[in-house]
Amino acid sequence: QVQLVESGGGLVQAGGSLRLSCAASGLTLSSYAVGWFRQAPGKEREFVAGHSWSAGGTTYTDSVKGRFTISRDNAKNAVHLEMNSLEPEDTAVYYCAANRWGGVSRQVVAYDYWGQGTQVTVSS
Repeated sequence: QVQLVESGGGLVQAGGSLRLSCAASGLTLSSYAVGWFRQAPGKEREFVAGHSWSAGGTTYTDSVKGRFTISRDNAKNAVHLEMNSLEPEDTAVYYCAANRWGGVSRQVVAYDYWGQGTQVTVSS
């Protein structure tokens, strides 16, 4: 059974930092592309960042470039999202997702597996 479990969310003041983690079981992340998405209340789920093990590439949406960093931990079969200089606009539920074809996509439908999400709240 495939599971993706996010952790690390919480409440932080603007300008602060959080580190999200996505731990996988039932699959080996190095064979997948992983994406981080977020969904704010009343809004559609949007792409934040993604990493492809096979291609070795990392992609960020423009609003988080220079503030967020995605990294992988092959030994723990996990991926992390380091978020710095957080802004109230970053408030959302953050999800990790994996797709089997191995390429990073900004499209929700491209991903086969999803975690349950972790709440990030940034106060002003």
